[in-house]
Amino acid sequence: MKTFISEDFLLEGETAKELYHNYAKQMPIIDYHNHLVPEEILEDKNYKDIAEIWLAGDHYKWRAMRANGIHESFITGDKTNYEKFEAWAATVPKLLGNPLYHWTHLELQRYFGIDELLDETTAPAIWKEANDKLQQSDFSVRSLLKRDNVTFVGTTDDPADDLAAHKQLHEEGFDVTVSPSFRPDKGLKIEKAGFGEWRKALEHAAGFSIETYDDLLKAFSKRVNYFDALGCRSADHGITAMFYEPAAKADAEYVFEKRLNEEELTTKEIGQYKTYTLFSLAEMYAEKGWVMQLHIGALRNNNTKMFEKLGPDSGFDSIGDDLLARPLSRFLDSLEKKNVLPKTVLYSLDARDNYILATAAGNYQNDEVPGKIQFGTAWWFNDHIDGMENQMKILANTGLISNFIGMLTDSRSFLSFSRHEYFRRILCNLLGGWVDRGRAPKDMELLKKYVQDICYYNAKRYFKC
Repeated sequence: MKTFISEDFLLEGETAKELYHNYAKQMPIIDYHNHLVPEEILEDKNYKDIAEIWLAGDHYKWRAMRANGIHESFITGDKTNYEKFEAWAATVPKLLGNPLYHWTHLELQRYFGIDELLDETTAPAIWKEANDKLQQSDFSVRSLLKRDNVTFVGTTDDPADDLAAHKQLHEEGFDVTVSPSFRPDKGLKIEKAGFGEWRKALEHAAGFSIETYDDLLKAFSKRVNYFDALGCRSADHGITAMFYEPAAKADAEYVFEKRLNEEELTTKEIGQYKTYTLFSLAEMYAEKGWVMQLHIGALRNNNTKMFEKLGPDSGFDSIGDDLLARPLSRFLDSLEKKNVLPKTVLYSLDARDNYILATAAGNYQNDEVPGKIQFGTAWWFNDHIDGMENQMKILANTGLISNFIGMLTDSRSFLSFSRHEYFRRILCNLLGGWVDRGRAPKDMELLKKYVQDICYYNAKRYFKC
């Protein structure tokens, strides 16, 4: 059977069709947060088969396959890539209502020109056709980026990373800007077992021993400068539960010393260290003009047995429900009082918190840049039609959707850029629906500006790229 993805996919009215085809479709892509591997961009990798580019590392698909009763050997185990692809193909028909169903067929059509629905019967032919095309030079990583009209890619990098691939890409002057993003999560999680090992890695990157808290801050500052020299525009933080525990530098120094002495830390001490350290980092970001992204509310590694077997980021995370409003407000306010609040994007994994984030953002806007504090796009478990529409409606209800910086992939796959098309269709359908129901004027010049700003120009101005 041929795919259902037509030229007007998700576009329900004439205004939506006009907005998408005339204004959104041709806009370049700024993907300011993802987990792509810069070394693969540097080497201009060609993937050997569709399973390697499509299934490896994709915990969205892994979760769906587990929910379909697929044995782990076909997901992360020792089965062949074709056997894993077959298992995915058997799962896809079960996914109606899940965005993975749309993404799968959108990617097959956009990248490979395949119009067939993927299932167990079509899997062999699709496997062969996709793999034959992946061997062609125009399916290399760089070719895919250019084909998708990507102008900026923001990867996710630890302060201890050497950024060797970024440095070579920067010196080479590759057409697509590949920017590192500073992700110091391991340095904030002082209570975790891996903190000591991470400190040693940061020592190596910084070029000196870290024996005191002052040393740690100096190492962070040195790495911030290095990231900045290679075009970094953003820092990113994965925060399980938002924290705010007032602390002086002496408090953070005391906690750091206790940790180095392998003494047990109290909950308050952990909060003090995290609060003071994130505050210090935010000061550095503000000085550089970086964006601070806060991804809040992922309850990670819930399945202990599978975490011990596979490690993190393998599909066993879900939505947390810790209280958010008060600690977030107090933390942002502490930065604002010292005039060091950087541009900030707020994301919550719990859709219950959407109004909290949308209204919190409105407390700290100023004339530095329109939408200085952003209510970020629907994230992770929310990046489906309902989630995206809900996020944009709440932003419009409480703020200015016109200044929204739009979509990101948050993905590890070079086939995920079609998600920008998915978002743009949803955006145009939302705005077009408002017009068709008499909630907004059919002023096409005004609507064109909304669409093109949200798809591209707002992010370009915000990240200065």
